[in-house]
Amino acid sequence: MLSKAEEKKPQKGGGKKRRHPGEDGGGERKRRESQKGEKGQGDGGKKRLDALSVGYFRRVGERLSEGFEDDEEREMFVENVLTEVKGKAALVATDQTGSITLQRLLPLSSPQQVGEVLAELGGESGSEFKAVSCDRCGGHVVESAVRQMSRWMESSQKESSPPTEEEGEESCGLLEAQVLSFSQVVRDNTAEFIRHVHGSHVVRTLLHVLGGCLGPPRTETRPGGKERSIPPQLTDFEIPTSFWYELKDLTETLMENINLSVTDAVASAVFQTMLTVCHRKRPKLCKQLLRRIMEYLTSRSAAPGVSPLLVFLKDQASSHLIETIIQLSHKPLLRGLYKNHLKGQLVDLALHPIANFPIQRLTAASAKYKLFLRIFDELVQGVEAILAAGHMGVIVQLAASCAESEERQDEMMQCLLNAFHCAEPGSRHVACLPLFMSLLTYEVYYHSDTAEGNISTEIPLTSICYHGSRLVQALAKFKERSLLLSSLRTLSPSDLLSMATDPAGSHVLQALITTSSDKGRGKILKRLEGQYVQMACSRLGSRVLEAVWNSSSVGQRQSIAQELVPSESQLRSDQFARHVWAKFALSHFAHRRAHWQEIQTGESKKRKLFSDILE
Repeated sequence: MLSKAEEKKPQKGGGKKRRHPGEDGGGERKRRESQKGEKGQGDGGKKRLDALSVGYFRRVGERLSEGFEDDEEREMFVENVLTEVKGKAALVATDQTGSITLQRLLPLSSPQQVGEVLAELGGESGSEFKAVSCDRCGGHVVESAVRQMSRWMESSQKESSPPTEEEGEESCGLLEAQVLSFSQVVRDNTAEFIRHVHGSHVVRTLLHVLGGCLGPPRTETRPGGKERSIPPQLTDFEIPTSFWYELKDLTETLMENINLSVTDAVASAVFQTMLTVCHRKRPKLCKQLLRRIMEYLTSRSAAPGVSPLLVFLKDQASSHLIETIIQLSHKPLLRGLYKNHLKGQLVDLALHPIANFPIQRLTAASAKYKLFLRIFDELVQGVEAILAAGHMGVIVQLAASCAESEERQDEMMQCLLNAFHCAEPGSRHVACLPLFMSLLTYEVYYHSDTAEGNISTEIPLTSICYHGSRLVQALAKFKERSLLLSSLRTLSPSDLLSMATDPAGSHVLQALITTSSDKGRGKILKRLEGQYVQMACSRLGSRVLEAVWNSSSVGQRQSIAQELVPSESQLRSDQFARHVWAKFALSHFAHRRAHWQEIQTGESKKRKLFSDILE
């Protein structure tokens, strides 16, 4: 069934385009290929899966999508497909269709079956693992197979009677042995694996499995920069004792190739994964690794009187590794890093297009230590220059660390007022919120070249940007927020509605209202009167309205409900507002006011009780 097809060699003048078997639709050719069996292909002798088999695995994938009525049917189906795979596992794994199907099939297979597939992929001595793992399609299959070790304990617990030693060896011992065999191959060929764009991903998965923690499979992650910035949620699982020792051996072998971590971006990602896994599962080992990597980085030759770390911080590959080191470092390492290498250099690094990111991590990591005070005092001197360079992440993180540490908050606010030219005269203070959200100075925002203190014309709220929103959300956590709230109360109702329905501004409005006192919240809600219906009919505004409702007193809720109820038909027919109508129980408010009042009072008391307990 799964014979390897021979691809036609290109004719003279026929071009270099590689043709997949079966592209010409010739049935005779398909039969001829099946008879010829396994032969080398024109593209470097690579063997390919024949067209009939590709069609078979495509149908298997379709059948998997349909699901199964019971476990017995599923087990029989999996066994039948794996029978077809047997003897041709490498060919199936390195074919795009076969690879996708195997990745979906392995989680449904027993550990014993997965171990058999891995055993065939690796060959008798495991020497074939490298070729499959470094293949664009095969690497995903090896990852999927290795990940099945997370079911190591589950399979033994599902047995009705405790398995004997021999049965346990058969059920999970084969898979465990194959994972260890694969790890040995990685250790023997470390440099080739960690520099390979596909092989490195397999090594990273292996590190997770040996450590006993897994994130979501790579095939399930959604594309997009926003997703990449969020670290994956890891799930812990039990591992056999052998993995405990194997992880130590693998990290030792990786450390022998530490030079690659600063010269190769792909290899650097492997070292970042190694540190992350060890920090979660082997803290003592992680501390040793962090210390050794820092010793290596700081021992490289550089210009006299210049720390080599300053060079690595400005490099695309090594800066990511240093970011991870800073995030995972303990207090003495952070203190030594600043004192011996970064002191007096923070502003210059914050202005660098690459080095500013590790500085953000350092600012975040130091927030829980007194070290933050020294970092703040140094960075605050260059706030205007950092703003001019457009490195807003540094400013946002500085404000967030001030909020977390509850230190230097007044100095941070005064520095921002100066940077946005709204510190003097004092009448400009009420303009701070629009300036912070738009990241524009007073003169640019109000189109003013004079030093007049008063705002001559009212400018509609525009150009709320992402980093401006993040900055104000951080400032909203400060102990003293009166400047922000005063500025918010000067905005017109239409400006408040613009904020509530803006992707960035809605988060600012929600943060300021929900963190206010009842009295302060009441003043803001007074300004919002007349806008609730439009907010409820907005995708973003309805979310803000719900958050405001959840933090409001019964009296404030009643005012909101009184404005919404007359627009019942509009609200109940709108895709967003209908949820607001239901969650606020506005039908009860309109027809059974006393009952609604009783429910809201009970919820308010319950919320206050829980907040007291949490405090």
